[in-house]
Amino acid sequence: MASSVRTFGSLARAVCLGCVLLAVSSQTFVGRSGAAADQTDLDSGEALPGGNATTTAPLTADIFSHFSSNMEFAKELDFKVGNGLFRKFWVSAPSSTKGSDGLGPLYNARACQSCHLKDGRGHPPASDRIEDRSVSMFLRLSIPPRTDAERALLDEGRASIIPEPTYGGQLQELAIQGHAGEGRMIVTYDDLAIALADGEKVTLRKPSYGIAELGYGPLHPQVMISPRLTPQMIGLGLLEAISENDILAREDPDDRDGDGISGRANRVWSVEQQRMMLGRFGWKAGQPTVLQQSAEAFAGDIGIGNWISPNPAGECTDAQAACRSAPHGGTEKAPAEEISRKLLDLVGFYARNLAVPARRNPGGVDVLAGKALFHQIGCASCHTPMHKTGAGSPDSHLNNQTIWPYSDLLLHDMGDGLADGRPEGLATGREWRTAPLWGIGLTGLVNGHAFFLHDGRARTVSEAILWHGGEAQKARDGFAGLGRADRDRLVAFVNSL
Repeated sequence: MASSVRTFGSLARAVCLGCVLLAVSSQTFVGRSGAAADQTDLDSGEALPGGNATTTAPLTADIFSHFSSNMEFAKELDFKVGNGLFRKFWVSAPSSTKGSDGLGPLYNARACQSCHLKDGRGHPPASDRIEDRSVSMFLRLSIPPRTDAERALLDEGRASIIPEPTYGGQLQELAIQGHAGEGRMIVTYDDLAIALADGEKVTLRKPSYGIAELGYGPLHPQVMISPRLTPQMIGLGLLEAISENDILAREDPDDRDGDGISGRANRVWSVEQQRMMLGRFGWKAGQPTVLQQSAEAFAGDIGIGNWISPNPAGECTDAQAACRSAPHGGTEKAPAEEISRKLLDLVGFYARNLAVPARRNPGGVDVLAGKALFHQIGCASCHTPMHKTGAGSPDSHLNNQTIWPYSDLLLHDMGDGLADGRPEGLATGREWRTAPLWGIGLTGLVNGHAFFLHDGRARTVSEAILWHGGEAQKARDGFAGLGRADRDRLVAFVNSL
């Protein structure tokens, strides 16, 4: 009965949203697929971007924390238990709370929710003061391969990066009692002034990164550093449910169609499947499934070992002997599993089923005009509007849904301005996965800020667009060439997603 009520609510909202569609002059554009489409109309189902899984809950700061609307009632308890585990604070071992110990010894946060604030987006540190330091942004570390064995690991896909020898693949600023944190991320900004075609001046901020107060000696001289802002969590299970063949069909690594867009897939090792799989998650599409993404975050961010990443010492390296020998939270039967398979599965279920919110005013005149401009200047070449999920999701209610994430989930060269110089799997130091746009306009409501891109350098949607380069240069220049009113319309469309 509860499931039926939620479905009815979604349908009713779809009818209501359809009623607000206003007539505007028609313009037709040809998309990358070659099919002509009228981009000044609201497409069927577009108001519910997560298909039948879309949430139509009231717009509050908790809008990213609702479950899939078409999920059966019997699964709601699994979602709520997964939510509890996602929010749980872990403690160091040994502890009387055996179900919650195993933190660290090195870590970035004590709970998943500490990074994914309200299941939303993280933010850069407000300043270098310790009270302003952020746990929702961290630094990835790696070095170029040094030996034939390391090169073989990368070539075979068994590893996506070679970790920094002392500090591992991620800088952990925090540590349990008796241990030292690895260091402190330093972020500084330089102003970059640009002028748009209509004469308006915009100041972008260009970040630089460093590490202070190193706790375990010097970094490797060839260390590569890349910042990572925690992304929003909505719609992950729907992205996982898109057929791999459908995603690969959009690849064009040699730009055979001559449109300047040459998206390609990342391929990464799946511990679950013991084979190479399409990368879908993370800023460089470095993880194949939501479960593996969750497991790696438990190990890397919190120091909680699990069957996918079976190291109870988390990211501690061989150079950090005291860290590796510290007490852990595993059991005698499963010493490497500080969180059990069953509990990890519940976290994965929760993460897959955080629902995408319904769009706001999708039929507004300015929104539809902005939609037409979005297609006209080429944004939709990478931010692919619509997909159909397949039949392979572990959550059957996410199968066979028409969804509107506005991403092709492929890697694209984004130019020198956004390059981090750090390869990950098949992704080069200039390539990033196209970020889904659904829910982007609710960032301020959920998280109280509007920091975008992989490192939060952009403070508005407009700034994020103006940082685009490489394959997106033409679209970026198209945006910069619009008048203020049209730029506002395009941004209004993006914020409606």
